[in-house]
Amino acid sequence: VGTHLLIIINPFGLNRNSSTMKFSMLALAATALTAVHGFSVSPNSVRQVTPLFSSAVDVDTKAALATAANEARGLAMDSIAAAHSGHMGLPLGAAEVGAILYGSEMTYNSKDPTWINRDRFILSAGHGSMFLYSWLNLAGFDLPIEELKNFRQYHSQTPGHPEFPNSEHNTPGIESTTGPLGQGVANAVGLAASEKMAEAVYNTDDHKIFGHHIFALAGDGCFQEGVSAESACFAAHEKLDNLIILYDANEVTLDKMAEYTQSEDILKRYEAYGWEVYDIDGHDLDAVQSAIAAAKASDNGKPKFIKCNTIIGKGMEETEGTNAAHGEAGVPYVDKAKVNIGIPEGEKWYVSEGTRDFFGDVQKKNQAAYDEWQATFAAWKEANPALAKQLDDAVNDNVMSSEDMIDNIPATGQSDAEATRVSGNKAIQEIARIVPHYISGSADLHGSCRNYIEDGGNFGAGFDKSYAGRNLYFGIREHAMGSILNGFAFHGLFKASGSTFLVFVDYLRPTVRVASLAELGAVSYILTHDSIGVGEDGPTHQPVETVSGLRVIPNLDVYRPGDAEETVAAMIHSVTRKDGPTALIFSRQNVDQNSDVDYKERRAGALKGGYIAKKESADLDLIIIATGSEVQHALKAAADMPGARVVSMPCTSVFDKQSADYKESVLPSSCTKRIAMEAGVSDIWYKYASKVIGVDRFGFSAPGDTVMEELGMTAENLKKEIASM
Repeated sequence: VGTHLLIIINPFGLNRNSSTMKFSMLALAATALTAVHGFSVSPNSVRQVTPLFSSAVDVDTKAALATAANEARGLAMDSIAAAHSGHMGLPLGAAEVGAILYGSEMTYNSKDPTWINRDRFILSAGHGSMFLYSWLNLAGFDLPIEELKNFRQYHSQTPGHPEFPNSEHNTPGIESTTGPLGQGVANAVGLAASEKMAEAVYNTDDHKIFGHHIFALAGDGCFQEGVSAESACFAAHEKLDNLIILYDANEVTLDKMAEYTQSEDILKRYEAYGWEVYDIDGHDLDAVQSAIAAAKASDNGKPKFIKCNTIIGKGMEETEGTNAAHGEAGVPYVDKAKVNIGIPEGEKWYVSEGTRDFFGDVQKKNQAAYDEWQATFAAWKEANPALAKQLDDAVNDNVMSSEDMIDNIPATGQSDAEATRVSGNKAIQEIARIVPHYISGSADLHGSCRNYIEDGGNFGAGFDKSYAGRNLYFGIREHAMGSILNGFAFHGLFKASGSTFLVFVDYLRPTVRVASLAELGAVSYILTHDSIGVGEDGPTHQPVETVSGLRVIPNLDVYRPGDAEETVAAMIHSVTRKDGPTALIFSRQNVDQNSDVDYKERRAGALKGGYIAKKESADLDLIIIATGSEVQHALKAAADMPGARVVSMPCTSVFDKQSADYKESVLPSSCTKRIAMEAGVSDIWYKYASKVIGVDRFGFSAPGDTVMEELGMTAENLKKEIASM
């Protein structure tokens, strides 16, 4: 096969705002019928010189793609105009990118949108969601025009920003919940890592069942957000060459032209990270096709960054190329703009028969690739029954029930005081044994957080790493870690946990929120050094508000176990939960074991969020509620109080979901004399108790026991406060 040398340069030597750049889309469609190759010589520096297979689009296909691009623009205009809300700039400005992705370069099956070896596309610039919805409709996904007409309406499949299928929306073809800028780029890194891991775990010498690419389209805002930089470093370091990021470089942000807030050379930045970079005209179909084909063909250990120079809002001359094009400012000009790009006058949500036929042919091509893969997959399953069972369990989230895990994991036998981070280290080994698709990683704190999977190997490239490794080293990149964990969950093949000190969870909090609203049960967080008990490191490292700050995130279960057996239960919950993430809060300091209660009873009770850790021996006249390291103080304080009941409540959200009868059995309404204790802010506990011993201030640097005593976290102080009630 003949090859040619592709020289990718900056084609925009002219002023972006000059009249020469404002040509109509009719002119573009006409140009698409000529035999241009998409790259012109200019005095700008060469960004990439890459030998590759010739991939210029043939004339008929180019005409069809140009028409589809214009009709995708029309769909976006009509939907945003009908909603009087939305972001028009990206769907109009990046239409040619969408045409090449969905019409030529991506491998997918719109009739089986969850096919495990499909290419994935993430719209990191989620505000431009009509770009994605338009192309999903054109590509034949089950997203009918009626749903486009209901853009941003209640119960539609087309919410304002793309949402990964969940209990609120089940839109096919959405691979990631995006909107917070930069998250999609970092999610894509997670999906690429997961794909590399899938290749290493499941492919064999005889059968290759995984081998796909991860695409993400992002804008200036995504690359100004720091999370994209963190994840880009990780992607390059671990040689994720299956990742292709497309930069919609339109030189516009919401408030101002981009030059007002940025002046870096982003291509040099990504080259410095270790990426392969391309610089193209994002409106030239040949240029887009050639760059993406080259990126896919380049298995050189470098992720790919394609700068697509575009005009925001292209096709609407009143706003294109300005920051006004970002949102819905162009709505008054929709009818005129549609005519100018070749949409029949008066037509709404117009898609030509030719475009439908073209994508019907695309689906036939994709179906052939899908059928060929299915034959390979069937042969692989027959040759590898154990591996096939593991994959089926991973895809369908089949894990042992929590009740069976309680029985399967031996009693810890722990009687001496032990930090729950140490208990967690023992528990994670059992979880890894029971759930082979469970992986874990850390933001440079494996040694402190103790979540390393023994004999699991290390993930990545170079050193002692391989892509089959179950331990990920994220470096000191908490925000990227959270997004990459979400990416693993979006990919759908592995359960992933990540660790850092609890006080640093705020670095990744935006990703925890997304995991919660996206209902990612495959994600959990191991957060250690849980309180003022951290001691000498002082208030910068002593979380007081953090646990409660996590508890207020809807659909996040926050477990703060009080001993080794409760820790086992917390770990079990984190891998058996299917509708949302779990945060595991572990102590640095030792805690006593509640050995008076059978280990299975403690586990079962903790899995209900709260249970009776010590039952009263006389008429009930007091309930002490505690969590984490404070349970030991509650037990000591109640030891000589016959009428006192101690309730351990490691997870308030899980307890709140229990039946009314169960909650009444643990916290009977007849007993109103209640006191709660936690080494953190007190507000949340007034839901359960009339008096709370908490820490409503920052701590100080001193040995942990000293800090605890000075701030009232002792059995003696608890008894004193009870006496005052």
